[in-house]
Amino acid sequence: MDSFASETYEMLKKLWYLLIFVLLLYGCGSRQGKEPGGADYTIAALKGPSAMGMIRLIDSLGSGSGHSVEVQILNEPLQVRKMMLDGTADFAILPTTMAAIMYNKGLKYKLIGIPCWGTLYLAGSDTLVGTWEDLRNKRIYVMARGMTPDVMLRHLLKKNGIDPDKDVILDYSFPTHIDLANAVAAGQAALGILSEPLASLVTLKNRDIRIIFNLETEWSRKEDIEITETAFLGSESILRHEPELVERIINSYRHSSGWVNQYPDSAAVLIVRYGILPDTAVAAHAIPGSNLRFVKADEVEGEINDYLNVFYKLNPDIVGGKLPDESFIYR
Repeated sequence: MDSFASETYEMLKKLWYLLIFVLLLYGCGSRQGKEPGGADYTIAALKGPSAMGMIRLIDSLGSGSGHSVEVQILNEPLQVRKMMLDGTADFAILPTTMAAIMYNKGLKYKLIGIPCWGTLYLAGSDTLVGTWEDLRNKRIYVMARGMTPDVMLRHLLKKNGIDPDKDVILDYSFPTHIDLANAVAAGQAALGILSEPLASLVTLKNRDIRIIFNLETEWSRKEDIEITETAFLGSESILRHEPELVERIINSYRHSSGWVNQYPDSAAVLIVRYGILPDTAVAAHAIPGSNLRFVKADEVEGEINDYLNVFYKLNPDIVGGKLPDESFIYR
């Protein structure tokens, strides 16, 4: 493609993205119950891959006032859950297992799509670990007993012939992802389960730290099931009464994820601008390992059910005591 044709193509593509975002921002009706002058609809996102994937959407919302949609970027899933419980989140992002728990408890949200597909890694400075067998008698630091990283690690240990309660020491000393990442970076934790973008942040900060296992790859080898790790949810009221808005947000999120993957350097600038990561080099490095790909839930319903079923068999409480029924999926 010659230079003129290439520039024309890029200009048309940018115009297409602009049209999508304009439709999203200004094509939505108003709703009662919000503060005067505030946005009508709120997306509760998590500070990590899910927000990285929607960064083009976030930037369009941050470029001026008067938008009918706002994105709140939160640090922890519990903060998102609180917004869902008090009804201030019209759309929300949670680990898929936590989304199943909320649904099984009767919260009126449905699963719209899967934006992230496995972001967990075993990282550390222990040079003696190269195989699963090498983990015997090692101390592995994990954030939050019973949450997705812990359960996934336990499952993979068992699949590789290692008893997680006898053959290794699972240590939950660090209460948050950031605490654990800092400990790994400082050499206080020789082995830890980290998620992107923290895995990239740690390995770039300390060259002695390396990625030992990609848990998504290891999961696929044992289960032949994709990791539908992250859930994008919508309140039943919004899904029922504002279907055009929902479709606009779906399209915008999908196009944003595609843009981030295609232009990681440009995306990295925005990721830093909105405080998701502190450094553009880290952001650009983290994008490929974040597995950003927005897919509507009804297109991968089988994969979602298979993924949740693995957790259910390990411990039913992880998904709320039962598998969600078919109404969990937005169609």
